[in-house]
Amino acid sequence: MVANSIDATEEGLSERAQQLLKLLVEHYIRDGQPVGSRTLSRDLNLKLSAATIRNVMADLEELGFVASPHTSAGRVPTDKGYRFFVDTLLKFQPLEDEKVAAIQTRLDEHADDPKALVAAASQLLSNVTRLAGLVTLPRQSHAALSQIEFVPLSDNRILVVLVMNGREVQNRILQLDRYYSADELRRASNYLNQQFAGKELSAVREHLLNQLKETREHLNQMMMDAIRLAQQAVTPAAGSERMEYVIAGETNLMGFAELSNVEKLRRLFEAFTQQRDILHLLDQSLKAEGVQIFIGQESGYTILDDCSVVTAPYTVDKEVVGVLGVIGPTRMAYERVIPIVDITAKLLGAALNSRP
Repeated sequence: MVANSIDATEEGLSERAQQLLKLLVEHYIRDGQPVGSRTLSRDLNLKLSAATIRNVMADLEELGFVASPHTSAGRVPTDKGYRFFVDTLLKFQPLEDEKVAAIQTRLDEHADDPKALVAAASQLLSNVTRLAGLVTLPRQSHAALSQIEFVPLSDNRILVVLVMNGREVQNRILQLDRYYSADELRRASNYLNQQFAGKELSAVREHLLNQLKETREHLNQMMMDAIRLAQQAVTPAAGSERMEYVIAGETNLMGFAELSNVEKLRRLFEAFTQQRDILHLLDQSLKAEGVQIFIGQESGYTILDDCSVVTAPYTVDKEVVGVLGVIGPTRMAYERVIPIVDITAKLLGAALNSRP
């Protein structure tokens, strides 16, 4: 039996096979053209014959690391090849200090407005990577209630003013089943502020439910009214806790031949607009640590089969509140993109933490 020229073992590919695969992936990322044995032979320091290189390439193809397009004698990396390259062969290019400083300065300009800050981060990711940048809006699931006020309106409606984390104001209008006077509403807000100021919304909701289960004998009318009003005020509206993201630079993807098919672009942009599948992917990153990389079919969504998604969570007060990242072709410069995503997530978290 002829020995496999790749010498694949449980530890992975042989050093020769790894070197050839690394060179092939780097060529393909740079040029976007299938890579032939002659090209690899020219660039290798090793004195390998063309026949040896062809044999190794054939074995890499048999193992699923590369594939041969029908139109060319050269080969291209598969998702499996990219994954091995990213996990084992990649050498990162740290972002230059001046670029890091420029990103930090740009984010700091919007530190007072979370939505503007997220939009700026998304645009920065797109500008620096020349891919599509996306950033989710910070989640409010860990928001603490600072103050609640009720303002009477007409037709049994009231305006609820919620102050979260001492600085973020949310307004909601509630339609009630009866009229509440200004004095009743003031007493209710005073009671609630005494009971719940400083507590996280999730704890407030749980406490309200528990109190409503108590017998009326233990609660006077004012307390009952306050609890019922508060329950409506802090219960999220339908879909209001769904994660949302801001995306920038989608048109950058039109410059890559593998994504330039009109129908493919239409479906991809439609997925960006509907957000559902992208959000499911980002939700996985929200629960993970550090940079996550989904290559091609690893995402689980057909529309992203020709794309890679690189994401990282960002934190506020050591709590993960959102995710940012880039979407591009599988043929992306991972050695640059991964450090950019990582440092931008850290800088965005720092900008949010620095808010007064």
